[in-house]
Amino acid sequence: QVQLVESGGGLVQPGGSLRLSCAASGIAFTVYDMGWYRQTPRKQRELVAAITSGRSTRYADSVKGRFTISRNNAKNTVYLQMNSLKPEDTAVYYCNAALMETDYWGQGTQVTVSS
Repeated sequence: QVQLVESGGGLVQPGGSLRLSCAASGIAFTVYDMGWYRQTPRKQRELVAAITSGRSTRYADSVKGRFTISRNNAKNTVYLQMNSLKPEDTAVYYCNAALMETDYWGQGTQVTVSS
């Protein structure tokens, strides 16, 4: 059974930081490309950051320079370090594991940036 379990969300003030974690089980983690997406009630789910099995990374323009994606293959975990958070970063953040036509999603974790 495949599971992607996100953690680390919460309420933070503007300018603050959070680190999201996604622990994967039931997949050969090292060969999967991993990503973080976010969604709000007003917007479609969008890619925030992604890291390939070869550790190449890409970011949405809106988070470049503020967010960092990384992975620890020994722990089957992908991280999203979020710094200089803005109110517009408020969303449910989802972890994704992708390999060719196979696609898995976590349940999501809420991030709220507000004073």
